Formats: sequence, structure tokens, C-alpha cells
Amino acid sequence: MSSTLSLLDPHQVDQPFPDISQALTEPNGLLAFGGCLSSQRLINAYYQGIFPWYNEDEPILWWSPDPRLILLPDQLHISKSLQKTLRKQHYQITFDTAFNEVIKACAQPRTYEPNTWLSTDMQQAYQDLHQQGHARSVEVWYQNELVGGIYGVAVGKVFFGESMFHRKTDASKVAFVALVQQLAEWGYELIDCQVHSPHLVSLGAVEIPRTKFAKLLHHYRDDKPDIQAWQNK
Repeated sequence: MSSTLSLLDPHQVDQPFPDISQALTEPNGLLAFGGCLSSQRLINAYYQGIFPWYNEDEPILWWSPDPRLILLPDQLHISKSLQKTLRKQHYQITFDTAFNEVIKACAQPRTYEPNTWLSTDMQQAYQDLHQQGHARSVEVWYQNELVGGIYGVAVGKVFFGESMFHRKTDASKVAFVALVQQLAEWGYELIDCQVHSPHLVSLGAVEIPRTKFAKLLHHYRDDKPDIQAWQNK
């Protein structure tokens, strides 16, 4: 690994990342390792289309896969069955009211994956970003119980979706729809979904070449959305 990838200095938080074009093809998108999870480094990473993902027994790994799964807000697809769920209005939606609870729920092992990539250090790093106004969450409630949600990082008019969870049918999809519709209202132009997921493809996400993703990111990452802060309605 060390012979082909850039090693990041954990003490040099403003250290530049290598260009994303240098990412490996196998494993797809692996770009660098090491460094730290400081807020400054994380924001720098997202600003360039790079995100961390690693297991607890590994060094910090930094990725920029090709192709990239993205969603343009006006391309959101809501199936008939999901439309029925939304019309029933069984769920209540909030924004940024339970970020820590959402990320902890996302960190819970899935039935198909006993481990979690959201280590305690990762959770703390995103909680720090949330305190600084960079990381955001959508919560889905049923009878005052948190049953679904999604969190991610906002940079300019780009939102980087990180993880979602559900404890009731369609709760994560409801969270995603609420997120996309609110982002569209606020003037966001691009939602990064990282890698292929049938769940997200069913909601309108598509894969595009990394070069095209980079151009979109560069175009929108310095723009300001039409709000100063996320607000609950």
C-alpha cells in the first residue's frame, strides 16, 4: 500500500491531497492513507471530492471512486408505493434536531454486515463538523421515536450524503426524499451519493464519470445556497 499511495501526515492538517485522478482502479478510488480526521482536513477532502472510509483495524483510508453516484435534485424519482407512504403522513420530519442520534443509529451493524465503518473516532469527527455547521442530518420520527434518518456534509451548493438508516419500512427513503426536496428549495445543485446502491438508484441517482463529477463539484462548491442556516419548518 505505502509504495503506491500517498501517506498523509497526521500533524499537517492542511496538507494537500493528491489529485483525485491518481486514485487506484483496484480497489476502486483508493487515493491516500493516514492523516487525521480533523475538521479542517475533512472539509478539505470533501471540497476536492474525497471522503474517508475504513475499518477500525485499518489506517484512515481516503477515496474518490470512478464512476461516482450522484443525484441532481430535480431528478428525484418517487415510486408509486413511496408516494403512498408519503401521503399517509405517518412520519414526522425534522432537520438537525438529533444529529448525534442519527449518526449513532447509522453506526449500528447491519444484518448483512456485522462490523461498522463508523468508529467512535469517525462519529466524533462528524459531530465536530456538525457543531461547526458543516454536517447536517434529517430525522424521521414515528410516535416520537426516531425510526430513520440520513446525515452528510454540506459544501457550497453540494451535499455529500454519508449514511442513512431505518427502523421502519421506507423510513430511510422518506428521509432521503425530505432531504432532496429541501435541498432543492434551498438552491443546492448536486448531491453526492458516492458509490452504486440499488436503494439510491431507485430514487433517481445515476453514475457519472469521476471527471464529470469533479467539474460539477468545482462549479458549485464555492456557491452559497439560498439560506444562511438549516431550519426546521
